[in-house]
Amino acid sequence: MLTGRRNLSRTLSLLTSRRLLISKSSNFNTALFSSASSIVPSCRPSPTRSLSFLTSRRTSALPRSSVNSPPSCRFSLPARRTDPMALRDVLQVLEQLAPLSLAESWDNVGLLVEPSKSRPIKTIMLTNDLTDAVMEEAEALRCDLIVSYHPPLFRPIKRLVQKDWKQRLAIRAVEAGMAVFSPHTSWDSMKEGVNDWLVAGLGSGQVSVLSQAYSAASHSHKLEFMVKTAEELNAVMEELKACEGGATLQYSDRRADGSGFHVSLTCSDSALTPIVQTLLRHSAPSQSLCILKLEKPPLPGHGQGRLSVLDHPVTVATAVEKMKSHLGLVNLRLALGAGRTLESSVCTAAVCAGSGASVLSGVKADLFITGEMSHHEVLDAVAAGTSVILSDHSNSERGFLAVFRERLAVRLPDAVQVLLSKADRDPLQVV
Repeated sequence: MLTGRRNLSRTLSLLTSRRLLISKSSNFNTALFSSASSIVPSCRPSPTRSLSFLTSRRTSALPRSSVNSPPSCRFSLPARRTDPMALRDVLQVLEQLAPLSLAESWDNVGLLVEPSKSRPIKTIMLTNDLTDAVMEEAEALRCDLIVSYHPPLFRPIKRLVQKDWKQRLAIRAVEAGMAVFSPHTSWDSMKEGVNDWLVAGLGSGQVSVLSQAYSAASHSHKLEFMVKTAEELNAVMEELKACEGGATLQYSDRRADGSGFHVSLTCSDSALTPIVQTLLRHSAPSQSLCILKLEKPPLPGHGQGRLSVLDHPVTVATAVEKMKSHLGLVNLRLALGAGRTLESSVCTAAVCAGSGASVLSGVKADLFITGEMSHHEVLDAVAAGTSVILSDHSNSERGFLAVFRERLAVRLPDAVQVLLSKADRDPLQVV
């Protein structure tokens, strides 16, 4: 009888422990999904995909015993989306990964070709350049969207004719119902973009931006002025709101000691002139008006070019071999800096993908890495004691496509296929 009571007591204790375990597991699941939903923006077209990616990464880091735990300790995820996406939704994801505001002012980025008839995006092809060979590949694979790193349409066009090869490609894209998008310098500038990928080929280091990117703030001017009464304040602000572009202004006011109200207002470039003209028509604001130019805040980690102070310095010869491996090339071009040899130490390296001379000019480093530089630009670097590695233009960029493909794929439904062009290659080769 005593034994039976003990067994009964153990059974009740075991059942209680299991209930507690299930309860804790359920609370853990709730907390995880709450945390994940705060990380993944609600504007993403496929939060289910993002949650799946986040969870799979955490699961892969768990011990094997945790992965094979009883069903009561596991948490389930909603089914992944399997439907295609609209073009606007894909463009939104592309912009989230690399905001077009990061691109240089001279560049031509974003959606360059938009079909007249919308169709779901099922197949996306990534390429460094849109050429005839790449277009034939895209047509054969029935691609819906081509993401071409370099913009195939760059200068203004007055006509669309067959004799110009870039215009011919645009016509073919329209006829095939394919959209064409170009990110170009937005990929160069973004944190963990093309230039961060390029400099990583030499190994770890303390990386800084050579040409800092700044926020694309809409308000660029601050105006401060005084008004004597609340009635005058209301009248002035009503006139300002009616100004051309006045909808972009923001203002605050506070009562000054015995002298009326002090007003602080910010506005865009386009709204500045009509706002000033309005204020000058009022006595108190015109006498107290002060205009300040606002500096745009820097975006840490974003900008053109990178400088790396290597954690582990290498020789010039080793740097060459590392970059060959990183870029997947058999040959590179090397110019040794004055007084340097293949065994000279490389402690600092400056990189700029593509044609980087303008960004690298004046930078003090043991080594420059870029796609191309002119003869005289190389001579200038060599005279300063800096060695130069050239890979040819697109070879310094193309390898990033595979990195971006993975980032894009995890944010899209399973029904959307992201491909790398097999026909895309640098036009130059060593013979």
